[in-house]
Amino acid sequence: MLSRETKHEGRPAPAEVAAHILKRSKLRPTLGLVLGSGFQSVMARCTVVMEVSFVEIPGFANTSVSGHEGRLALAYLAKTPVVVVSGRTHFYEGHSMETVTFPIRVLAALGVRALLLTNAAGGINGRFRRGDFMAVTDHINFMGANPLRGWREPNRFVDLTQAYDPALARLLKKAGAKTKTRLHSGVYLAVSGPSYETPAEIRAFSGLGADAVGMSTVPEAIVARQCGLRVAALSCITNPAAGLGKEPLSHADVLATGDAVKTQAARLLEKFAEFYAETK
Repeated sequence: MLSRETKHEGRPAPAEVAAHILKRSKLRPTLGLVLGSGFQSVMARCTVVMEVSFVEIPGFANTSVSGHEGRLALAYLAKTPVVVVSGRTHFYEGHSMETVTFPIRVLAALGVRALLLTNAAGGINGRFRRGDFMAVTDHINFMGANPLRGWREPNRFVDLTQAYDPALARLLKKAGAKTKTRLHSGVYLAVSGPSYETPAEIRAFSGLGADAVGMSTVPEAIVARQCGLRVAALSCITNPAAGLGKEPLSHADVLATGDAVKTQAARLLEKFAEFYAETK
């Protein structure tokens, strides 16, 4: 039984949770993947060595969102050892930022050194089409909160000048070219949700330089950088943002687009993992 002693919301220390997970397998991956909406099919291409539900991991909260499985696996993807977090918890579900980002701290404690975050996003850039992908080059945090707020350790002042690793972004672009994926690069803007944005907000976000908008990823990227991880992020453009399309926005449509491109998403991540292994 894991000790619950910790100074953070009654959770065990990330290292303690990581040790509990590592007892189940000898696999020691350095690449982590967080699978958001539209990317769950990647699990079908993994050779799973060990997997566990979020509800079985101390400190993890179960997700209540359709399209998020809520399990962690040690596996091989394209023969590359990986830690896969299939599904995520969101700030809009009512969780604290610390809960949302706790899995990232556990991944760092597991020995992960590079992290690929994935998400579904609304397209703001006029060149983006439904079903395209975007490699994140930078972000704008409009969530109204920072996951490091209240952090008492010396490393709370994290430099985000280069939040997303250029070398990992190049691997994504290389994987996109290899798999013939429509892969753009751009700025991801994060809002708290769960309501979708208004057309006026999207016009404002466009003026700020945002290419896509979503409700996740940014807190995880900030904490990953605090933990010293190299970060890449990939968005599936599931719909035009508010005011840019003819249809009302709905989560069902987001899931439908993700399902339509799930094979392409899986091939893209598989090739990324293969190229990452070649750099080691």
